[in-house]
Amino acid sequence: MKERIMSAAADTKLLFRSIPSVITALFTISVVAMNILANKTIYRSEWLAIDGGILVSWLSFLCMDIVTKAFGPKASTKLSVFAMLTNLLVCFIFFIVSVIPTEEDYTAFNTIIGGTWFILLSSSVAFLVSAVVNNFLNRAIGALFRKNPDGKLAYITRSYISTFIGQFCDNFVFATLTFMLFAPIFWDGFSWTLLQCFTCSILGALLELFMEVIFSPIGYAVLKKWKKDGVGEEYLGRSKK
Repeated sequence: MKERIMSAAADTKLLFRSIPSVITALFTISVVAMNILANKTIYRSEWLAIDGGILVSWLSFLCMDIVTKAFGPKASTKLSVFAMLTNLLVCFIFFIVSVIPTEEDYTAFNTIIGGTWFILLSSSVAFLVSAVVNNFLNRAIGALFRKNPDGKLAYITRSYISTFIGQFCDNFVFATLTFMLFAPIFWDGFSWTLLQCFTCSILGALLELFMEVIFSPIGYAVLKKWKKDGVGEEYLGRSKK
C-alpha cells in the first residue's frame, strides 16, 4: 500500500511538471472565476437561467479536453481536483475576509465574497462529477478514431460530445442539489421542479457548447504544437512502463 501511494505521488508530481504551466494556470483561474461570477445571474426565465460563469466555463472544459487528449483522463481528473481544492482555499480566504469587522460598511462586498456554503458544496460536487464524465467520455470517444486519432475530426467529435454531456451533468447536479435539496430548506421554501432543472441544464449546456465550438480551434492548435515539441513525453513514457 505504501509503495502504491508513493508511486501515485511520484506520478502526480511528474504530471504537474509535464503539463505546461500556462494550461494549469488558465484552468485553475477559470474554475475560481466561475465560482465568483456565478453569483450574478445575467438572464433568467422560467426555463433558463444563465449566470456570469458561462463566460469562462468554456475555458475549463477546453483545458480539460486538451489535457485529456495529451495526458489521459486520469491526468485531467487530477488537474480538476487540484483546481477544485484551490477554489475551496480561495473561498475560505474570501470567507475570512468577509467576517473581519470594519468601521466602514462592506455588507454588499462581504455578501458576494462570503458566499453560501450549500452553493459552494453543490458547485464543487457538480464540477467533480462533470470533470470525470467529460474526461473519460472524451477518451472513450477518441478511441473510436483508430485510423486518425490525432485528426481534427476526432478532436472536435470527442470535444463537442464530451463537453455537452459534461456541461449538462454540471448544470443538472448543481441545479438539483441547490434548488431541489437545499433551497427549500434555507431559502424560505423556494425551489425548482425536476423539469425546470432538466430544461435549464439542457439549454445551458447548449449555450456552453456554442462557446466551446468557437474556441475549440485554439485547443486543436495547442495539441498540434505540443506534439511537435514533445510535450509530456517523459510522463507518458513513465506511465507505459
